[in-house]
Amino acid sequence: MMVRIVGLGPGDADLITLGSLEALRAAGRAVTLLAPPELVLFLESEGVEIVRDGITEPALFVRGSRDAIDAFVRALDGRDLALGVLGNPLSDFPGLPLLLRELERAGARTELVPGMSRATLAAAIAMPLIPLPPASAHYTWPDLVEVMARLRRTCPWDREQTHATLVPYLIEETYEVADAIETHADAELCEELGDLLLQIVFHAQLATERGKFSIADVIDGLSNKMIRRHPHVFGDQAVSGVAEVWRNWEQLKALEPSAQKRRSRLDGIPLGLGALQRGQKMQDKAARVGFDWPSHDGVRGKLAEELAELETARRENDTRAVREELGDVLFTLVNYARALGIDAEGAMRDANAKFDRRFRYMERRAETAGRSLGDLSLDELEELWQLAKAQAA
Repeated sequence: MMVRIVGLGPGDADLITLGSLEALRAAGRAVTLLAPPELVLFLESEGVEIVRDGITEPALFVRGSRDAIDAFVRALDGRDLALGVLGNPLSDFPGLPLLLRELERAGARTELVPGMSRATLAAAIAMPLIPLPPASAHYTWPDLVEVMARLRRTCPWDREQTHATLVPYLIEETYEVADAIETHADAELCEELGDLLLQIVFHAQLATERGKFSIADVIDGLSNKMIRRHPHVFGDQAVSGVAEVWRNWEQLKALEPSAQKRRSRLDGIPLGLGALQRGQKMQDKAARVGFDWPSHDGVRGKLAEELAELETARRENDTRAVREELGDVLFTLVNYARALGIDAEGAMRDANAKFDRRFRYMERRAETAGRSLGDLSLDELEELWQLAKAQAA
């Protein structure tokens, strides 16, 4: 016998998650606790059989009355059943721990299906979401979560999105945050951090609707991870410096369940990272087990060796070998950047920005003279480039 304890959300049929609805349908029949009539009728229209006499004192049951819970468990007939709870059973059902213990004693299997938390959405039973504060007011974290829930409920574009379709926006917003930081634009940084935060809330909302996890779970998981990995801050462990913090961090990560599934120290480095950034992270991981050059001289020697191999491949007109050797040169340059304590990806972004400034300067100077860069000779272009280096460094 399976008893699914399913979150029904704030009580509005439009806000019940897809995961909750699927769980109720899978059970076939359900007892609903304090659900408004409109929600009950909606569930019946979706093919869920509602058991109307399953719990005689639902308010006491929700609060964790032992008598009410014992009576419910004794009445179970061995068939699968869903128990619909307003909000999220993990946060809005005080009687959940006692019910789970009694179901375990009775030999029943259980499954928890989260729903939209009533507190998070600032909603009441059988009532629509409360109006958002006026535009002149300061918004709160629950307001932001509610904004996202409303967007998913009413905006055609937002309703069409999935985790996969949002990936390009997540990457774009991350780079825009980096741009704002590198240009020291505080106002833009504030705005871009908001755009990035929206992506996080958006993905959490999608997961909530599928009954997988909520933004509260994201926050709980992150907070627990940070506390667990910083015993020198939240515990009594002493550290001598940054190097020891890193060693402890790696050791603590290795004990976590996700790390137990990894077969290599290089597992967990995202494939979607920029090539320079991913190369540097791999080299960092390797260096932490001693696979590293003992000095800068070794890296410089390796760079000279790779450049010579690249030149040999070029002379032999071996296209595939040229590509491979060029990759080795770039990888070694990243290693050299790491040895110097420089972020290779950041250094490349700086170089790109510098070229952008100088090239635009050349374009402006040519335009002022009534010409385009394409009309200039190589010597004239070089003269403009030297001027750009002096004026637009």
